Amino acid sequence: MVLGRRLFGCRSLAALGVACARRGLGPALLGTLLYYTDLRKSLTVEQSAMKVYGGDDRIGALTHKVTHLFTLQVGSLHVKCLSTPCHTSGHICYLVSKPGGPDPPAVFTGDTLFVAGCGKFYEGTAEEMYRALLEVLGRLPPDTKVYCGHEYTISNLKFARHVEPSNTAVLEKLAWAKEKYATGEPTVPSTIAEEFTYNPFMRVREKTVQQHAGQTDPVATMRYIRREKDQFKVPPD
Repeated sequence: MVLGRRLFGCRSLAALGVACARRGLGPALLGTLLYYTDLRKSLTVEQSAMKVYGGDDRIGALTHKVTHLFTLQVGSLHVKCLSTPCHTSGHICYLVSKPGGPDPPAVFTGDTLFVAGCGKFYEGTAEEMYRALLEVLGRLPPDTKVYCGHEYTISNLKFARHVEPSNTAVLEKLAWAKEKYATGEPTVPSTIAEEFTYNPFMRVREKTVQQHAGQTDPVATMRYIRREKDQFKVPPD
């Protein structure tokens, strides 16, 4: 199984796709964004049986268009598709689990949910992002591991600190992320439970975030802080 995300990198994506095919897992590529079209096309040429899943007809070499709650099996892994339009109109997140296994599920969130942040509203609205974060992803098991498409953790946490300067979860996570960055270690994954403690876009129902935005409605708060984040100048410290 291949997740079309920057987290792995182009070479890793190609290698993973070929490895899955060779191990008889049923080669499949799950597209969560519209980039890397050439990579997808080259993979499908090399692996003629490659199935390309995604929620948008603009995904290169798409063979199977999926919808909300569509499920598929890749080897022993169960994959559930979660429709989360906003960053793009056909955005899909993938919830991956191994029934009976000891590990918690993992959700590949593409450009919807980042560690302490979310994607820009390129093709959607604050209402759609609220639904995606709070009503879809936010209702997953709390221990679900979050694998996002970009690692903007430190800059996101600096914005979160701007929104909630007294939130100890934000301050502790930022210090932790800086330590990880200094040693070349990743800050991904997080968990759904953790995101509710420091991600301002997951905390739009909290009074502290609403007070910062000067709003009382969570969707209006979402709209305000996204606009603010778009103009935010990340401080050096």
